[in-house]
Amino acid sequence: MTVADLGEFGLIAAIQALLPPDTSSVVGVGDDAAVLRAPDGRMAASTDLLIEGRHFRRDTSSALDVGVKAAARSLVDVAAMGAVPTGLLVALAAPGDLPVSWALGLARGLAQECARAGASVVGGDTARASSVLLAVTGLGDLGGRAPVLRSGAVPGDLVAVAGPLGRAAAGLALLSAGMTVPPAWAAPLVAAQRRPQPPYDAGPEAAGLGATAMIDISDGLLADLGHVAAASGVLIDVASARLSPGNLSPGNLSPGDPLLTAARTVRAHIDPTAHRDLTDCGASPGPASALAWVLTGGEDHALAATFPPGTALPSRWTVIGDVREAPEGAGVLGAAVLVDGQAWAGPAGWDHFSG
Repeated sequence: MTVADLGEFGLIAAIQALLPPDTSSVVGVGDDAAVLRAPDGRMAASTDLLIEGRHFRRDTSSALDVGVKAAARSLVDVAAMGAVPTGLLVALAAPGDLPVSWALGLARGLAQECARAGASVVGGDTARASSVLLAVTGLGDLGGRAPVLRSGAVPGDLVAVAGPLGRAAAGLALLSAGMTVPPAWAAPLVAAQRRPQPPYDAGPEAAGLGATAMIDISDGLLADLGHVAAASGVLIDVASARLSPGNLSPGNLSPGDPLLTAARTVRAHIDPTAHRDLTDCGASPGPASALAWVLTGGEDHALAATFPPGTALPSRWTVIGDVREAPEGAGVLGAAVLVDGQAWAGPAGWDHFSG
């Protein structure tokens, strides 16, 4: 059965039946608008688009995967403001021949990730389109805390991350290389691309610890720290040696680490005659580089924040650099983040409109 067979309102009813009861809102799905409680008097809100062929492919991701990713992308944005995620508004446009089973799988994914974040789907819309498109708005409660902006970093601050980096980019590279059924070593990387798991509670935690600036890593660590640096008018220097063992810096990776194995596998796919030494794969900023995935790969949706010097951080936060005075002109986007004191050779991350 397709969504055209079921009809718009039949589809809405079928999706609604899969969503868990919403106890957080005054009025939920079913009326012209949802009515949410806002104990703080303020609400954080963020909207994301997911477009078939750009953000996901139905031949490499299940409907459940897409639902999880759609929810995660917007909910982590409000967490990056220091807010607790509370709700999602989801608009779905799809071709009439889309199987109903796919739409219901999408709803299950949305519900699954909302449950992990402590949020609910509170409303949305449906329409017909030539391909699948999702517009998702995440809502969050600041709980009396001041929002953590991108513009608050000051020289002397620590730069820290919570959550993995590079995993989703490695997973995407493996999928692009044709590894749609990954072996055991690659499964966590592919899962990170298909179903990111942001550390939502780390956002309010950082706010409570006095974070001066915060952002989620959606486009790449260097690109997103670049937004913080530009907004704050500072220079950020990332120390690759401080990046978490097992996640990040090639110097800290064991030969069997999945990121290095992925780099070797993808490089061999690109050029079967290429040199396949693991350390070489990890150290160069090329298309099959563990370090490049860590520094410029997005979609893990880890959180990066700056904190006053001396802040005692929980173990989930890894200090990876510091904030410094910016030389004249360094506030230009992309020019205010260094790696080990040097400019990064290559793109800092994803840009929809770049060449």
